[in-house]
Amino acid sequence: MDDRNILQRISALVAEEHGLANAHHGGPLSEDDQRRMQELEVTLDQCWDLLRQRRAKRHAGQDPGEAEVRPPSVVENYKQ
Repeated sequence: MDDRNILQRISALVAEEHGLANAHHGGPLSEDDQRRMQELEVTLDQCWDLLRQRRAKRHAGQDPGEAEVRPPSVVENYKQ
């Protein structure tokens, strides 16, 4: 997956996230939608992390193709 594909995936996930939020017009989400929203957030974090890894590797003169998707347990514990 190259940077362009990752960015397209991020855009699609964000669109789905906004669609879920807008479908409820500010009201509470169903349990299924809450679960999906959490899945979207984790997947977005993984995508952004992968993109950052690829850019860092490229900047360091390494192969960005060596970057790997990290598990949720890793990306969800980063300090912001």
